[in-house]
Amino acid sequence: MSSITKIMRNGGLTTKTLNAPCRSSTSACKSTLVRTSNYLTSSTAQARSLHTASRWASAAAALRRTYQPPSEPSTSAEQPPARTQDIPVSRIDEGKVVVGFDTEEWTRYHHVWLRDHCRCSECFHPVTKQRLLNTFDIHPDIKPSTVESKPDGLEVHWPSAKPHTSFYPWSWLREHSYDPSLRRHESKSEPILWGSKIEQSPPTVTYEEVMSEDERGMYKWLTNIDKFGFSFVSGVPATTEATEELSTRIGFIRETQYGKFWDFTSDLAKGDTAYTTIALGAHTDNTYFTDPCGLQLFHLLSHTEGSGGSTLLVDGFYVASILRELYPQAYETLSRIGVPAHAAGEAGSIYTPFPERGYPVLRQQGNELVQIRWNNDDRSVMDHLTAAEMEEWYNAVRLWHKLLTSADSEYWVQLAPGTAVVVNNHRVLHGRSAFTGKRRMCGAYIGGDEYRSKLAVLAERFSGQDPSAVDPGTETKERSIWSSFL
Repeated sequence: MSSITKIMRNGGLTTKTLNAPCRSSTSACKSTLVRTSNYLTSSTAQARSLHTASRWASAAAALRRTYQPPSEPSTSAEQPPARTQDIPVSRIDEGKVVVGFDTEEWTRYHHVWLRDHCRCSECFHPVTKQRLLNTFDIHPDIKPSTVESKPDGLEVHWPSAKPHTSFYPWSWLREHSYDPSLRRHESKSEPILWGSKIEQSPPTVTYEEVMSEDERGMYKWLTNIDKFGFSFVSGVPATTEATEELSTRIGFIRETQYGKFWDFTSDLAKGDTAYTTIALGAHTDNTYFTDPCGLQLFHLLSHTEGSGGSTLLVDGFYVASILRELYPQAYETLSRIGVPAHAAGEAGSIYTPFPERGYPVLRQQGNELVQIRWNNDDRSVMDHLTAAEMEEWYNAVRLWHKLLTSADSEYWVQLAPGTAVVVNNHRVLHGRSAFTGKRRMCGAYIGGDEYRSKLAVLAERFSGQDPSAVDPGTETKERSIWSSFL
């Protein structure tokens, strides 16, 4: 068995793969991924070179006419002249402002876009971080009177009865460039794809770390979830009170037909197979909701007079990446065809998604995979397809199931009291083996938006990736108007 350790770019989704073994029966997967990675690396560099040489030749020539290279360094004791070559150059073009960050990187911004994104106190509230400028009061043909490159950013002067000046930091302009984009190809948070070998070193934090007041352990915990789609927390007191407090450290607990915070056994107190002793295949929860829960936390409080009940975790993004490489048509099918679902075990409620035809197993945004939605047990009647589509869907979902249940995909772990696990319900599927005896489990659903908000706040504080995120000059550490999160 070999392992893919290269960075993969799966149709726009940049990922890292950790200990992801390729089965001998799918050796084509490894070779395809490696070839794809090598091809993209070389072709991207070549495309960038051609793009710079051709598209921006005219802009570069025009800017050179107004740009004088610096003189030789002064040898006198006087202060040397400013190094103007370190300051990006700028000029007004037809409908756009052209900015050259260096001799190879050029980009443009529409005049109306720049005016719309002014963040002076008249146009953008410095406390609420909301727009004050009415976008629709901006004339569509607005044009700056002058632009000036300053050491720390671009200054733009707008003509009007009441002249207005806008300022944009260079780092902010680069981060939000779009014509073309100069942002780095790697996303801020690259998911690390994993298979069964994750058992060698699963992401784990301690309860003491997570509950610490300085929240560094909390940041580590949420970063684990962000990268791997799950994380263990060890040393948790085996009580409902401690587990609920752990859940609320992230955000609000989401209440559903199963209640708010769960504390349950296999007594069918609720109409769901989770409340039985039977095995559960890998699945995501709430496929019958229009908006499935974001995170799911489990903590086994006790298991006596029996055995079994191992927990199953599967990285849905990892399995989808293999499906996409080996069976692209099946991937496309599962990204297109909706799957109806239901929760009808409770006499007082019936939940189905809207629209009733449901949502695809693989949800895409553009060319990026953002959500897995799969629970075969909760699937409703497939009666909304043509005969040809029906055959296509069943063929595709058989391939999905085959990869999902492969030994290379499945990570089995026997949980014990004191170890909680949190999974990203939009990425990681979970299940369990059948068990005997008395097994008590507790846990909660946590909103995905609350989780991402908490992670963003902690990233501002600890990551060091965005020094402008919080203004150090204010006593309350007010968020900067140029924060990358705005």
